[in-house]
Amino acid sequence: MDLIRAQKGTQDLLPVQTEKWQVVEDVMRSEAKIHGFGEIRTPVFEDTRLFQRSVGETTDVVQKEMYTFNDKGGRSITLRPEGTAGAVRAMLEHGVYNDGLPIKMYYFTSCYRYENTQAGRLREFHQFGVELFGASSPMADAEVIGMAKSIFDRLGVRNLSLEINSIGCPDCRAKYYDALRTYFSAYKDQLCETCQGRLERNPMRILDCKSPICSKIAAGAPRMLDYLCDDCKAHFEGVKSGLTAANIEFTVNPSIVRGLDYYTRTVFEFVSNDLGAQSTVCGGGRYDGLVEEMGGQHMPALGFGLGMERLMMILDAQKVEFPAPETCDLYIASLGDAAKLESYKLAHRLQEYSISATFDMNDRALKAQMKYADKIGAKYTIVLGDNELETNRADIKNMKTGEKEKISLGDDFVEQFVILQTKQEDTLAF
Repeated sequence: MDLIRAQKGTQDLLPVQTEKWQVVEDVMRSEAKIHGFGEIRTPVFEDTRLFQRSVGETTDVVQKEMYTFNDKGGRSITLRPEGTAGAVRAMLEHGVYNDGLPIKMYYFTSCYRYENTQAGRLREFHQFGVELFGASSPMADAEVIGMAKSIFDRLGVRNLSLEINSIGCPDCRAKYYDALRTYFSAYKDQLCETCQGRLERNPMRILDCKSPICSKIAAGAPRMLDYLCDDCKAHFEGVKSGLTAANIEFTVNPSIVRGLDYYTRTVFEFVSNDLGAQSTVCGGGRYDGLVEEMGGQHMPALGFGLGMERLMMILDAQKVEFPAPETCDLYIASLGDAAKLESYKLAHRLQEYSISATFDMNDRALKAQMKYADKIGAKYTIVLGDNELETNRADIKNMKTGEKEKISLGDDFVEQFVILQTKQEDTLAF
């Protein structure tokens, strides 16, 4: 019978990998708490209209990449391609805005896009994201960007550069769209079929096209920064002042537009030099019109998404050291049915005090049990047989030093083990 394998564009994360993911996630949760963000969890699938309305009909995500299907009730359902739309929907549906502004949320989420797979680009991928609703100040932009940088700094990530841009508001963008249409119309016959369709509906999407020909043409296109209205100019200058005040280095990159239609004003990316073509590990910005677009009152908003797979690739490439994984504190080997039952009882007592302990569950020979204890990195071992059960005492062995010491199996077993463990670890540290 053929072995069923994971689907293309997906991957399994085994315990040796998830241990590292958990370390990274703990740093992210810590930074979120420091900055006053609370966790939100939203469904993996939503009404398709949610993403059509928020992400944008002219984006590659909606046109080419979404996993969309009709459920058994005939409803059009889509697996989430990104996290922001679901967070906005939940915030509006549950009236979270009544709790006072600003609203700060973060999430760990899986996302789904039908893409050509390559290193750093999967069909199921994971993001850490933050959303901040109800803050219009450019200092909020600097705060969110600074939070992302703090995560990278705590993880020890090197060779990252911050690139920022402003793509204006609907008012100044209308004039910019006119300039883009004029420019790209001269090259219409050379544009790819998709971009020819974008020319009238959303010409700024052409700037984000992956086609080499379209990219080359777009390199000479007008810049949004030259069309910003006074308010958008002032906001962008405020963001730059905030980043400078926090000693956060940045580069203004006029070509950044982001891939989703809901962005306004500030957009930013953290770019790595260690990822090859897939260089962006974190991207975000403002989306001041999104809440209103989705049926709520006008509410300024901003956030970012940080790709977990790409971040782990960077950490691996840079050989960032992770803490040694926690291993078993005590492995209890046993010989005979009575000893096996006692080994389970002792392990259970240790576990009740949050001490990692395990025992033989496979009726293996003693040599095989000790080999297994070594494989799982057990710090201490005990062997139980008829003699140990009769005397209610056993030798406990430090697997690192080979040192042995008698320990009682009575009511004070857990207390004795903790004292012994603490004493020996203090001695090794000294």
